[in-house]
Amino acid sequence: MALLRTRPDPLPWLQPGDDFPPVEQAWGRDSEAPGLLAAGGSLDVGTLKRAYAGGIFPWFSAGQPILWWSTEPRMVLETARDAPLGFRLHRSLRKTLQRFIGDPACEIRVNTAFDEVVASCAGSPRPGQDGTWITPAMRRAYADLHRAGHAHSIETWTDGELRGGLYCVSLGRAVYGESMFARATDASKIALSALVAFCRTHEVGLVDCQQNTAHLASLGAHEIPRAEFLRHLARARDLPAPRWQFDRLYWNSIIPHAVASP
Repeated sequence: MALLRTRPDPLPWLQPGDDFPPVEQAWGRDSEAPGLLAAGGSLDVGTLKRAYAGGIFPWFSAGQPILWWSTEPRMVLETARDAPLGFRLHRSLRKTLQRFIGDPACEIRVNTAFDEVVASCAGSPRPGQDGTWITPAMRRAYADLHRAGHAHSIETWTDGELRGGLYCVSLGRAVYGESMFARATDASKIALSALVAFCRTHEVGLVDCQQNTAHLASLGAHEIPRAEFLRHLARARDLPAPRWQFDRLYWNSIIPHAVASP
């Protein structure tokens, strides 16, 4: 992300503890940085929780101030099996999952290697980017959020080795995807499939994807109006949080009868 040079509207600069401006004030789609809302502030746990609860997320590169965004429209991945536009299980991924589920050396773990997952995501820039937005300050911030119970890693393990995964933020039953990585073919897609299975099991209706990418679109993510996304947050964020663990039976919500009941 290049350092911003021009501003179509005055950009609010926050002091630690300041309230965020209304998301409707974020820069529009015809600006240099669509969705940019504010700069400054801090990355403490309280600020991050307030941001995510309001549909706002941090995203900035080394050498930039903290930048806060609220994109319009919003990219989301609907998780319900009957969603008209939702998670897309391609034939090749189905075969990969069937092999993974049937191999006793393969497993999904949750929150056993959070710091390693974030570090690995930091080493895997998004397509089209030369560097990473997961700066050391961001890594420390999400580690704090993890210790506070609001950030989680979904991990793909094979033969006792971490092969891929993702991390996300959660408030109640609102889930916000952050980043993925893979050290083996389809390892990140397996982790995403596991997250969808977890969400289906616990009635989490969608995963926030923040920004539109071709990769996420290929897996079924699509854009919705920000106002619709905010209505979802208002319902989901105050619901009781699920217990963040993964049971192999959750796979049955992705591939029926993939795992036999004990």
